[in-house]
Formats: sequence, structure tokens, C-alpha cells
Amino acid sequence: MHSFLPSFRFIFLCFPIAFALSGLAQSNYPPKISDARVVTYKSVAQNNLNLWIFTPPKSFESRQKPAIVFFFGGGWRSGTPSQFEQQCKYLASRGMVAMTADYRVSSRHGTHATDCVEDGKSAIRWIRSNADKWGIDPSKIAAGGGSAGGHIAAATATVRGYESKKENLDVSSKPNVLALFNPALALDDIGHEFVIPQDKKKSLAQRIGTNPRKISPFHKLDKNFPPSIIFHGTEDQAVPYLTVKLFERKAKSLNLKCKLVSFPEKPHGFFNWGKFENHPFRKTMLETDLFFQRIGWLKGMPSIDQFVNKLKPQSK
Repeated sequence: MHSFLPSFRFIFLCFPIAFALSGLAQSNYPPKISDARVVTYKSVAQNNLNLWIFTPPKSFESRQKPAIVFFFGGGWRSGTPSQFEQQCKYLASRGMVAMTADYRVSSRHGTHATDCVEDGKSAIRWIRSNADKWGIDPSKIAAGGGSAGGHIAAATATVRGYESKKENLDVSSKPNVLALFNPALALDDIGHEFVIPQDKKKSLAQRIGTNPRKISPFHKLDKNFPPSIIFHGTEDQAVPYLTVKLFERKAKSLNLKCKLVSFPEKPHGFFNWGKFENHPFRKTMLETDLFFQRIGWLKGMPSIDQFVNKLKPQSK
């Protein structure tokens, strides 16, 4: 048995706690996000699920801009869309229509992870359906997210089904690109290299709402997976670093464009705004910017240093 097993046991014992410790507690819910336009992309069970949308400055004259939607972390149980407020503001300043999405979670809506995946797909379908209104190129929609939100983003690109029957399923809910931050990508065993303790599998299935393998991005990865970039700390005790290494290896074996950017000695949630004097925030956003430039979605010099220096947040 490999040395990662203790870390993996920790994920199922303390998964929701880890997200709260990463600054994703519900104290910031409902969010108050400045400078964003708020729209409802879905109404379900008497709940309106919103998108907070940041649009580029008027200096970006392109009628069809790339877009990105972020999904917050919180173990599918809690969390707040404000987690990705600053990432949205930066990418909007670079010419993208950037959004952070609400979705159903168990603590507020009594739902399972399967419902989270459905909501993620609904958000992407809404964006694509309303692309003209927001000046978005429907073939340039990225999905991003952290932790459980990273899982949701990856699941929209890999997992079939879990679509809302009330929507026009002729409109694709699959993103064209992914940007993932310490994402939960493996929800079941990976041969002998990554094994979930048997006593944890039952509780995981209850929280997910189905056999975890059915919505596990690693196990659904195929040649249709879009270009992706993944950020992960090597000392992550909530989502083991090994899982993303194995994911990257499998993606490369399928000749897919998948880049893992590792952060030595960094824990779960390292990338969040205000953490570690914002050094990881700067690097993840710089790498995201360059990634979008490589695929032709952005142009010009990254301005992340100016963006961070202007705001000068209190470090944690």
C-alpha cells in the first residue's frame, strides 16, 4: 500500500471541514459581489440559481468573446460563489466574459453531488444559449472551479447524463476548455495505485447520490476531453496530489492537452485570494492567462501584477 493512503482517508473523514478551513465557509452566503451583473440561469425547487457576470472593458471591441464560468468549492455541501470573484475580475480585465455560479449544495438544498453536476451543466447550457446577448463566442466557453467545484467543472466535460429535462438538450452543456484548482477528479479506486478504504465507500456514495464511479472524471476520461490546466498543491490533505498526477498521466496517454502545474508544499485551497501573500493567486492567474493565449483565446501581455498590486489585500 502506498504512502498516500493516510491522506486519502483524510479526504473522506474531513472533506467538508477542509473546505471550510480553506475560506469557503457559508459565512459569505448569500454573496455580495461588487461590479457584477446578476442573472438567474435556473430555477429549481423554489430556488433561483444565479450567475454573477463580469464583462470586459469597452476597449475590447470583439463581438464574440471567450467566456469562463467558475464553480466554488465546499465538498458539495457548502461554499459561496464569491470564492472566485477576483479570478473573474482579472479575466474580465483581460477580455473574457467571466462568471461565478451558484449551485445547489446539501446544507442549503438537501441535494447530492449528482445535482451539483446537473446544475453545472445547466449553467454552461444557459451561457451557450445566451451567448449572443452577452457577446460570447459559443465555441469558446471554459469551465473552472476549485475542489468540489473543480469536480463539477471536470464532470461537465466527462460525465454523460445528469442533464435537466426542462432544458433544450440540443444545446451542448460541455465546456470547450477547463481550468481546475485542486479538483476532486478520482471518486473511486484507480487500480492498486489509489485505493479508497472500504469503510469510506458507503458514506461517499451516500453523499454523492449514486455509485461514485458514475460521476468520477478520471473514470470517464476519454479522447473527447477538452484542453485543460490543473493547479494543485503537493501537500493537499483533502484531495491527494497523487490523484491529479494519475489523471494527467491518463490524459497524456490519450494524447490530450492536459497540463498540471504543481505547487510544492502548498495545502488545499492555496490558490484562494489573500492566501500566502497572493503569490499562488498571481501564479495561477498568470498561468491561466498564458494558457488561454496558447489556445488563441487571449492576446497581449498579462497584467496580473498590476491587478494584484492595485488591490493590495490583507494576506492570510
